[in-house]
Amino acid sequence: MQIEQKKWTPEKTWETLRSDLRESKEYQLVLVFGSRTLLSSVGFYDEIRHYYPKAQILMNSTSGEIIDTQVNDDTISLTAIRFGNTQFKTTSVNILDYKSAENAGNQIAKTLFASNLTNILIFADGQQVNGQKLVQGLEDKISHPVVISGGLAGDGNKFQKSLLGLNEQPSEGKIIAVGFYGKQLSVSTGRMDGWEEFGNEILITKSHQNTLLELNHEPALKVYNQFINTNIPSNDGYTLLAPICIKTNNEPFASVRAIKSINEEEKSITFDGVVPQGCYIKMMKANFESLINAATSAAKNSARNISKPELAIVISNVGRKIILSKRIEEEVEVIREVLGENTAITGFYSYGDISFVKGATKSESNNQSMTITTMREIL
Repeated sequence: MQIEQKKWTPEKTWETLRSDLRESKEYQLVLVFGSRTLLSSVGFYDEIRHYYPKAQILMNSTSGEIIDTQVNDDTISLTAIRFGNTQFKTTSVNILDYKSAENAGNQIAKTLFASNLTNILIFADGQQVNGQKLVQGLEDKISHPVVISGGLAGDGNKFQKSLLGLNEQPSEGKIIAVGFYGKQLSVSTGRMDGWEEFGNEILITKSHQNTLLELNHEPALKVYNQFINTNIPSNDGYTLLAPICIKTNNEPFASVRAIKSINEEEKSITFDGVVPQGCYIKMMKANFESLINAATSAAKNSARNISKPELAIVISNVGRKIILSKRIEEEVEVIREVLGENTAITGFYSYGDISFVKGATKSESNNQSMTITTMREIL
């Protein structure tokens, strides 16, 4: 596996951080993570296409860009990859063409599926796509274990719209997936959150899909506010700072759910992920050291089956970025310490992550976590 990494900033435009090949035109897959403002600008896609005329180019908007041990805003992080023997296939759909994210996931799985499919890397619109339903749709149409990982595109702290594009100018509503085939590419994932649970378990007594209506037979928002002891704003990112954990699908671990919106009139709370009636939830709060320690654990888990990974794709949640603030690069620095100096690190801050979690039976979509996907090609 050969890798090239570039960073675009208004001050320096394109800066090459690493280049394993003399000719950029030989790279096959390009991952581009950048701010929504920059990716919506006409010209960036054409410029990147000029550098990489033969490549599949995947572009994804963010709430912060990760490259090496840097965390940046309003930049573009580019990682180009050339595989030795690994075969891969890309596909793109628009959520508006399907009744649900689950249906869209079904179609993607049908397009990518083959007997030697081993891994799927997937990215989706963070405003319009339900990550959990998307993963469920993928899982339903795949007949053998496949490692699925990725994340939901971001839009800074604006929460207005997110953009993705495959071999075209990025736009809203897109879901893009890359399928990898054969045993030449070794892929492993790790995911940890680092949030601390507090308070007692609370029973979900009424819900509809991903909307929480009642907790302990009282309006959900009323109970939530009693536990958090503050008013929860409905139109900004601070609802991300007080997620819940919920145990679903009979899995032995709890999934983290961040608030997507609240309805003051109904006293309801909507999450990016189902909140089934009859399940129990617990409130969560942030701790600086726990969040950074979780990044270390995620890195160790992602590399548990891979010696000296060549590439690490890091997808962390915007809520973690808000809380860690000026200490945000510590989250990436500990990953470098675990994986070593030769691993190329790229990624972004997201509205949700997708990962196969150790101890689970399948992949899950989560909020407020960090997912790391590590890769090494076996030649």
